[in-house]
Order: sequence, then C-alpha cells, then structure tokens
Amino acid sequence: MRSMTTQPGQAPAPARRDAEATKAAILKAVRFLLARHAQADITLKAVADRAGVSPPLILKYFGNKDALFARVMSFETDADDLLDAPLDDLGRHMVRHVLCSQRDQGTDPLLRIAFAPLHGDHGDVLRANFRTQVTERLAARLTGPDAGLRAELAVAAVVGLGVMYGVARGPHLRGTDADAVADRYGPVVQAQLTPGGPTATGSG
Repeated sequence: MRSMTTQPGQAPAPARRDAEATKAAILKAVRFLLARHAQADITLKAVADRAGVSPPLILKYFGNKDALFARVMSFETDADDLLDAPLDDLGRHMVRHVLCSQRDQGTDPLLRIAFAPLHGDHGDVLRANFRTQVTERLAARLTGPDAGLRAELAVAAVVGLGVMYGVARGPHLRGTDADAVADRYGPVVQAQLTPGGPTATGSG
C-alpha cells in the first residue's frame, strides 16, 4: 500500500527524486571528505560508505572518480548561497551561512580550499575555481579602491571561521548561537565589503 499521496493532476516522480537525492548525498560526502583529507587519499569506497551507496552507483551517476571530483571542485553553487544577500548585509549573511552549513550539514562551503594540494593539476583547478567563482565574483560587487584585496580579506575571515569551527572545533564558538556569532563577527567581514559604512563602524 502506498504511503505517499499525490494531488489531483500531479504526476509522482519518485525515481527522479530518488536519483537527485542520491547524487546530492554523494556530492555532500565528497565535500565532507575533501574538507578533512587530501584528494589523493579519498577512495570511491570511502565516498560510497559516507553517502550510504555502492561504488558502482557513483560510477553510474558521475562516470569516474575524476569526473566526480571535477564536479565537486566547482564552488559556483556554494558561492550562489554564500553571496545571496544585499551588499549592506552580506558580511553577517556570510558568517551565518558558514556556521549553519557546518552545524546543519557537517560541511563548510569554502573549507575544502584549505586542503587543496600545493602541487598538481587538481590543486591548480581548485584554486582557479575558488578565485573566479568566489573571490573575484565577490570583488565584482564591491565599490571603491582595492576591491580584489578586500574581497580576499573578507573571504579569508569566513574561511578562518570555518577552520575554527570545523577543524579546531573551538568549544566557545561551537557553543554559541549562530545569530550571536553573526552579530559579533559579521561586522568584521562587512568592514572589508563596505569600509566606512554604518555596519562597519557599528553606528546606526
């Protein structure tokens, strides 16, 4: 007996939903592992175990390990979420987004850049993607001098936050409400995004 009901005129698509959910779980598993291990040390079996699927299913959806990691090396979707706020409130949003990603999903949208290998094609691709899809995209939204430097400093602030939360596992940070941290640390980031503005100076 079906436990799921559909509205009149609405065709169910459980197979498609299951496939998309499985792909999302695989990508999430790779991001989780990349935030903690070098890519060369991650096997398809480790990804499969983390995602709760079989290695052949990963190959079915992504073709091979290189294609899977190329997909995960893109920061474009992460940047969409990270930068999805008006510029005047972006610093607080970035801080809160990093914390909520850690707490709710166990992953940081940016932290895997910290584990990019220093040598080799994979590290080069990851760094190039990070620059074009995150820091340069943010810089394009900024006005005033030194936009590129300010964008890198703002991103550095939230990457450091992710390291303290997810890697160093700072107990005070992890024990504090995300909104409270965003209220305290958001202005630090915002000071690079809109220097001299009311959010940066703390004036109302």
